[in-house]
Amino acid sequence: MSLQDISARIAKAAQAAGRDADSVKLIAVSKVQPNDRVEAVLEQGHRCFGENRVQEAAGKWPDFMERFSGVDLHLIGPLQTNKARQAMELCHAIHSVDRAKLAKTLARLAQEMGHCPDLFIQVNTGEEPQKAGILPLEADDFIAECRSLDLPVKGLMCIPPVEEEPALHFALLAKIAARNGLNGLSMGMSSDFERAIALGATHVRVGSAIFGDRVKAQAQ
Repeated sequence: MSLQDISARIAKAAQAAGRDADSVKLIAVSKVQPNDRVEAVLEQGHRCFGENRVQEAAGKWPDFMERFSGVDLHLIGPLQTNKARQAMELCHAIHSVDRAKLAKTLARLAQEMGHCPDLFIQVNTGEEPQKAGILPLEADDFIAECRSLDLPVKGLMCIPPVEEEPALHFALLAKIAARNGLNGLSMGMSSDFERAIALGATHVRVGSAIFGDRVKAQAQ
């Protein structure tokens, strides 16, 4: 599999859903990938990437951003409040807003810094106790709370339970987004992004299918 293969599959899935391929943004998930693999994808002209951890992103992306213009970096993993400032300085979007304390921290920092990345609220559609995210029944209230803080909420994100049919979770996320007037849907990964696109995904997060199997980054 390659970047071109994934892009072609995205275009085909969008066309099948009666959508423009440009309405789906491919986030190349570069977490725990060696720099040479990331650089190879940058050299092919791709600019939208996703990282799970602020610390790893901070060690990797400033250099790439100096060398490659137009990088669009998305934080797709959990965000601790004490890493929020660093995330806001580095990332163009954060997909894991999942609790009131974090929302308030982001709002305060946005006031201080004069800018805020695009934000996606993570919804725990499977109601899994070990997983981050707002419960579906609490999503409407939390979206309203974030809006009351003047946060730029662009959409919702979910990671379906591994053992369940993802389309059910994608449909639930789309329903919550629609009733709250949100257009952004960050959903779908290497194994299921076509189903996500059929159900309205605007951002799909694909890693191993582009870069190959993850390897632990070498100590710098």
